[in-house]
Amino acid sequence: MPLYPGMPYGPAPAWALPFFDCCIIFLFVLCLLDAWRRGRGAISYLLGGMCFGLVLEYLEVASHSYTYGHFLLMLGHAPMDIPVSVGLAWGIILYTSRLFSDGLRLPWVAAAALDTLLALNLDMTMDVVAYRMHMWHWDWTGSGLDPLKAEWFGIPYANFVGWISVVFFYSFFSRLYERTVFKRPSLWRFPAVAVLALFSAQVELLVTEYLVFHWLNAIHIGSGWRLLIEAVVLLGLVGWGMVHRSGGRRSKMPGVALWVPAWFHVYFVIALVELGFFRESAWMTLVAGVNIAIGLVIHLWPALGKKAGAGALVWAETV
Repeated sequence: MPLYPGMPYGPAPAWALPFFDCCIIFLFVLCLLDAWRRGRGAISYLLGGMCFGLVLEYLEVASHSYTYGHFLLMLGHAPMDIPVSVGLAWGIILYTSRLFSDGLRLPWVAAAALDTLLALNLDMTMDVVAYRMHMWHWDWTGSGLDPLKAEWFGIPYANFVGWISVVFFYSFFSRLYERTVFKRPSLWRFPAVAVLALFSAQVELLVTEYLVFHWLNAIHIGSGWRLLIEAVVLLGLVGWGMVHRSGGRRSKMPGVALWVPAWFHVYFVIALVELGFFRESAWMTLVAGVNIAIGLVIHLWPALGKKAGAGALVWAETV
């Protein structure tokens, strides 16, 4: 019997969620080792992203935006509990996106925009599959919409708008405070940046969701239009940044900056095929394929251009 009304899929195989948890923990350890080598700035950014993810997920679950399935490690009590691996996943996605954008030597605002698009590229496929695996669930009951076809193949457009807000604000404020408030080297510089960026991003996210978006809804600019507009603006910022990149060769991309997005794409595309979700909609399968191809091209592009140098990334330059 389906877990939720209108969903034809039963629980995911017993291996699926434990395997996800174990892989995320392993990838987090790899990122932590990479951050340890880079110094306090990288460690603070990774751990700050993890904490931001856990706080964010708790607030979303508390506000009944969605509910989680049962993972190996959960924080809280059902139905208000959240998976530890999801907080870790936020941390590694934020961290590796920044490694990649810093390696391209973009202006910092454009780099924050690229971080956001990289994360969005992951989520456009991940959420569609994870939803059908009952990793997490949106309730379409009473909406009159098909839970598999509503908006983005059953995923609210507002979810992707939220991803844009989360990644952009955390990346933006971290870079801003590193360059303004906490310019002088000190023992507490980067931990303070992480805490202040986390707080600022969370406040900005709440203001955006509960004030700005309510006003936009009132003038009939829904989440679908907001997603389109924000994506165009982010692409424009990245395009501007590519024109105004700082001189010198691109930094050599760290392995984790490629392994983390590759793992997310591979895991969820395999699940799409192995669990039979691809039979549901040719369009959904096509979009998943296009999305992974876009991610592949973006992450391989630096290796196909000018030879990358071994220059240090921003954290090492500013410690």
